[in-house]
Amino acid sequence: MKSSPIGLLVAVALGIFPAQSWAQAKAGGKVTVAGKAAATKDSEGVIDADASGSAAAGSDAAAAEGAPAAGDTAGEAGEEGETPTGSGLEDICKIDPAACPNLDMDKEAARPLKEQIFAVQQAYALRVRRFELQAGWSQSLNDQFVSHPTPNLALNYYITNVLAIGINGQYYAPFNLDKDFNAQVRRAARVAVPLTEYQWGAALNFTYVPAYGKFAGFGDFIFHYDAYVVGGVGAMSVRPIPVIDPDNRNFEYQTKLAFNAGIGLRIFFNRWFAAVLEVRDYVFNDKLESLTYSRIPGPGPNGAANPNTWYGETSLTNNVQAQLGAAIFIPFSFNYRLPK
Repeated sequence: MKSSPIGLLVAVALGIFPAQSWAQAKAGGKVTVAGKAAATKDSEGVIDADASGSAAAGSDAAAAEGAPAAGDTAGEAGEEGETPTGSGLEDICKIDPAACPNLDMDKEAARPLKEQIFAVQQAYALRVRRFELQAGWSQSLNDQFVSHPTPNLALNYYITNVLAIGINGQYYAPFNLDKDFNAQVRRAARVAVPLTEYQWGAALNFTYVPAYGKFAGFGDFIFHYDAYVVGGVGAMSVRPIPVIDPDNRNFEYQTKLAFNAGIGLRIFFNRWFAAVLEVRDYVFNDKLESLTYSRIPGPGPNGAANPNTWYGETSLTNNVQAQLGAAIFIPFSFNYRLPK
């Protein structure tokens, strides 16, 4: 078979120059084949065919053996300084193990729990180991014939936050008031009721605070309060008011054993100052004036009154007092034992 000389020359040329040598060079003057080093140009810009051929041959050999191509490895590594991306705690731990929690769950489960949960807000004003000084004015409520107003002072010391021991006292002498209506009834109807006046009173008391809370008033202003019960024992100095024979009878004060019990409410304006409203009943045995009188021989047409007959029956008397005043707690500040 005859062949054309031109066809034979083309076949020889294709055998000498591989197909990769016809590829265009990249903008750095190199051609990268399968991630290997690019073939370099000579001084005239001609691609080094031997280098390109060897790079291609190496890539083909790696593919034939089943190994990953160098370009794939470069793609996985990415550019220099970049961190592989991922999701989840395990990926973070692989990148920076120090940032991962390192706990022994068995030890953590065996550790005793000491956490404290406070379901109730702390008391606004603590009373424990503080003195309370009360001052106020009291008015009798249950004696419709004689009024017994009096100033009142009290000093309490709180052993605990709810229990206190203290003393209180009143001075009635200048303020006893026999109403004019009584004298008019006695003079007009010749009817008299035994009356008693008080000089002073004092008592040793115990106070217990069973409840405290708060309420809103005057818009958004919050008032804190506590309610307490009080009781104790003491003495009262009393005497009858002469109404049957006032011209001849004159009674002396006598000291009587007295018990008291009551309830009170404190409204706090700050942690050491409060308004106080209290109702207390003082109970004692009172010796009343006799409703009859007798005469003994003496000067004058009617003789003289017999002092042995001035006193009549003994009656259990209730002196119910309503007190309005203020309380000051000392020291003014305090510290909570437990954190908020």
